[in-house]
Amino acid sequence: MKKIIAFGASSSKTSINKQLATFAANQFQNASVEILDLNNFEMPIFSTDRETESGIPQLAQDFYTKLGTADLIVISFAEHNGAYSAAFKNIFDWTSRINAKTFQEKPVLLLSTSPGPRGGSSVLEIAKNRFPFQGAVVKGSFSLPSFNDNFNTEKGITNEDLKNQLLEIVNSIEL
Repeated sequence: MKKIIAFGASSSKTSINKQLATFAANQFQNASVEILDLNNFEMPIFSTDRETESGIPQLAQDFYTKLGTADLIVISFAEHNGAYSAAFKNIFDWTSRINAKTFQEKPVLLLSTSPGPRGGSSVLEIAKNRFPFQGAVVKGSFSLPSFNDNFNTEKGITNEDLKNQLLEIVNSIEL
């Protein structure tokens, strides 16, 4: 059975991006899904001085190792001022010090959502352009606009057109 690692790139306990990542990951057939919580990987703010003094935190190594166990990585990005959340960026910065190819040439599905009509599209574009340089094999991307209007915690994506768009991407990815 193939393994999917999924997470919302947010530290919010009620992250809408974690909900979207969980929903998307569970649309794949014949796969086990492990949902990560970024709060379990909270580290000091990255700096080269801190790295020189203390080395790379064990939590960065743990996160990197988790990614390495995946057959597919599903990430849904929270958009903070048009870019990654500070929580994700810090984990990303530390983990990239282990290996610049942070995603270890794994297939990746990139998602984003927000309460607004643009659905986190700015941060999604940043990730789509940046992640291939970090060892991600980007297999697809999807932005869900107006999360509160188009998603239900029990049913998932409620807008049929948007749900079909995501399912088309999911079905195009071979595990």
